[in-house]
Amino acid sequence: SQVSLEEESQNPPAVGHWKPLMPSKGDKEEPEGGCQDAGGVHEAQSTEQLNVSRLRSSSVEIREKGSEFLRDELHKAQKELKLKDKECERLSKVREQLEQELEELTASLFEEAHKMVREANTKQAAAEKQLREARGKIDMLQAEVTALKTLVITSTPSSPNRELHPQLQSPSKGGFRKGHGRNKSTSSAMVSAASQNVPPEPVSRECREVDSILFAEFQAWKESPTLDKSCSFLDRIYREDVGPCLDFTKQELSELVQVAVEQNTLTIEPVASQAVPVGKVAAEECGGPKKCALSGLPRTCKHRIMLGDSGNYYYISPSCRARITAVCNFFTYIRYIQQGLVRQDVELMYWEVMRLRREMSLAKLGFYPSEM
Repeated sequence: SQVSLEEESQNPPAVGHWKPLMPSKGDKEEPEGGCQDAGGVHEAQSTEQLNVSRLRSSSVEIREKGSEFLRDELHKAQKELKLKDKECERLSKVREQLEQELEELTASLFEEAHKMVREANTKQAAAEKQLREARGKIDMLQAEVTALKTLVITSTPSSPNRELHPQLQSPSKGGFRKGHGRNKSTSSAMVSAASQNVPPEPVSRECREVDSILFAEFQAWKESPTLDKSCSFLDRIYREDVGPCLDFTKQELSELVQVAVEQNTLTIEPVASQAVPVGKVAAEECGGPKKCALSGLPRTCKHRIMLGDSGNYYYISPSCRARITAVCNFFTYIRYIQQGLVRQDVELMYWEVMRLRREMSLAKLGFYPSEM
């Protein structure tokens, strides 16, 4: 704008003198010199007015350009402010999202902690319940062991405990008892003995002396009790007592009887007067009320045996029954020792084993109680 003003000041426009076309009548002609002075003054005034107008227009133009610049700056500032507002809004949303996630995480952690506490309390309650049940079972087992010890001590082949050996009950009391089964549970017998509290019979006074070899073998077996006949303790008893005691005339049936005794699957029951041989085996092999199936001799048979679940019954004489019962009593006692049900001094257990061996020896020689 200043350049244009300078150019205009350097090149002033040509201003002509205005002359009237025709002078009026009343006008008088002025001298020429006076006219020239008046024209110069008028021209100077016009130039000054033009300069003033130009200055005014340039200031207006400057104001307009300044206003336009300010408007542009205002627009820029408004745009930046909008961007700042958007950024602040975005950051606020991020902060709210983070706060919400933090709250959810805190809530989930508290919920998980409460869940773990509830589970721990539930497990603790279950464990306490199991502990109480286990203690109750331990008390019951201790009572059964005490009753069983009483049964084992008071039951002998010469004077057996009829609760422990129900096959010894007379037919008038017990009737026809099917499946005495030595493999059956003796819990009822133990509970009955515990309730009756049978006192032990007085032991007859006799002189006895521990055999060092037999006692050493029994002690070695007692350290790790097993029913494997290969150990020295059971090997000797098999050779000296069990084998001879179960060696009957009918060899094949004798072997089956020994296997059934070892596996605890032998059943002995009294014979009813009207009972007849049952099963697939021939009648002469099973014997009968007047013939023993093991010895083959004519004898009055008051009992019969069944091997496992075969369903075949064999009639046996009182002597054969005494031999089988003596071996069964021995195996029952050593099974009790193996299961930890007999808690006595080692020497007392040894003498009980020796007593059972003596009963087997007497039975294989033909001695048996009259009630058999």
